[in-house]
Amino acid sequence: MNIIEVIEDPELLGPWFAGSSWDAWKAILRAACALPMSEAERETFRSVAQREPPSKWVRELGVIGGRRGGKDSIASAIVTFVAAFSDFTGLLRPGERALCLCLAVDRDQAQIVLGYVKAYFRLVPMLAAMVTRETAEGLELSNGAEIAVGTNSYRAVRGRSIACAVFDELAFWRDESSASSDKETYAAVMPGLATLRGMLVMISSPYRKAGLLYQKYRKHFGQAGDDVLVVQAASRVLNPTLDQSIVDEALEEDPSAAAAEWLAQFRSDIEGFVSAEVVDAVTMPGRFELAPMANTSYVGFVDPSGGSADSFTLAIAHRDHEATGELDCVREVRPPFSPDAVVEEFATLLQAYRVHRVTGDAYSGQWVRERFAEYGVTYEVSERNKSAIYGEVLPLLNARRVLLLDSPRLRAQLVNLERRTSRAGKDSIDHAPGGHDDLANAASGALVLVAGPVPAIAVWERLGEPDCPHSPPPPAAKTAAQELHDAVSWPRTPLTGREVVVRVPRPFQLTIREALPVALTPGTYPVAPEVASHHYAAMLGVTRFEPPWPLGDVLESLPALIARHLIDDADTLALRLRVLYGDSFDADREAAVRTLFEAETA
Repeated sequence: MNIIEVIEDPELLGPWFAGSSWDAWKAILRAACALPMSEAERETFRSVAQREPPSKWVRELGVIGGRRGGKDSIASAIVTFVAAFSDFTGLLRPGERALCLCLAVDRDQAQIVLGYVKAYFRLVPMLAAMVTRETAEGLELSNGAEIAVGTNSYRAVRGRSIACAVFDELAFWRDESSASSDKETYAAVMPGLATLRGMLVMISSPYRKAGLLYQKYRKHFGQAGDDVLVVQAASRVLNPTLDQSIVDEALEEDPSAAAAEWLAQFRSDIEGFVSAEVVDAVTMPGRFELAPMANTSYVGFVDPSGGSADSFTLAIAHRDHEATGELDCVREVRPPFSPDAVVEEFATLLQAYRVHRVTGDAYSGQWVRERFAEYGVTYEVSERNKSAIYGEVLPLLNARRVLLLDSPRLRAQLVNLERRTSRAGKDSIDHAPGGHDDLANAASGALVLVAGPVPAIAVWERLGEPDCPHSPPPPAAKTAAQELHDAVSWPRTPLTGREVVVRVPRPFQLTIREALPVALTPGTYPVAPEVASHHYAAMLGVTRFEPPWPLGDVLESLPALIARHLIDDADTLALRLRVLYGDSFDADREAAVRTLFEAETA
């Protein structure tokens, strides 16, 4: 039997997938499994895939769908079909089982799919007869298959023969021990799928333009091919029974969020905060903590918590002789815990580093101040909120003005931070929904306290280091940088009431092909870091950039730069060009640049 026969058979899954409201899903499944399709089904498929159906069973299926579209129901049907109706004869070793796996962002989400699957195997007599063992996490079947659910951990799937893997709500996967749990889990699952020629199903509502789901979408949506199929469909396309007024109200209340939730569009108002490469460049491998040193002044920053939901964190840092902020110690106590006991522990540690004043946010009024005061430590409320702290630590990271400890959780929290732009145009930086940033907040706060602002000259000097891929700057370039730094300093309040024009210098006085990668690459931006992106430009009051080259010359130079791997991030490239050229770099030019980037990196 094929999957369509199974979900239409009244003796099998038919009762749960009856009616025309499932037609779009059936067209997608027919295409993914290379089953015969009517012209109406082909037309439905083309509307969500922007391509013709594959000619064979695909290896990977990505479904980017709106909320309440039936994604979990279809995921459960796929898992049930593969587990119960596949023939594993000759493919398994004695005692080995074919794993049909559903991974989700947390166990509660995974249990939704498992609940549906268990119901099928309990209510359908033919399926019930196959169950040999039931556990809290899945089922074992008489044909050698095992159905299991879990969280998005690459460690749990290595070494297994996998007949089917479902990545549920992939766009929202988070793992505080990893900055890219989706890609790591994908890499761990694919060898197991190869053994049994199984299918990977990535099924999710969209989120920000990053991660494995977006990568698959950018590369494969609307592209012909028999290995990978990606479709994109709004909620009411997948579930026509959904009340349109619900969607309309959501769009009116928050257009950006609703476009993602109900129209299956990736969000354009959320972007990544800092890349893993930048964080790795300032992380000291194997350095987990530095002991207190004589003749060194330290600062401490805490992110308090009441002990039930968030972690209570502490970071201690100092400034070295080269004006670099170094992280010396981080502590994280995860809930549940006694806040009083944690304050005592942290106060003792602070005093070991001769820190008698610690900075933190305004959490819980006087309570945290009074508790630290009991142990001889003065608690001071930070003059910056969390978002402002992240905004100030970013140029420090990019200019390598800080050094981090070797902490996977700190790395993951920093890389998973997001920058959001509200409808009013105001930016904020915070963790993703369901994520945490307690360790990142404490570490960033301590580093901002000790490192101070980034002078423009620091970025230019970075270009002269041996490991930098660009030519060292001549004296004239440093002079230009210093002049720019003097013209655009780091004010604590935005400049208002007048137009501020930043004239971007020609770095190094080099040719456009030599200089442009520096202008378009994060971390080596050839102007003051304070104006390296539109976010800082807005804070400074910069209203207009005057770039050094005509846009046409820049676009003509891009193929050679991309081919030489001097520019390897299309999203960052587009952002930099928008910052430098404003309205001149319109949607048509951006689309052309992205097409060029895809062609050159294919």
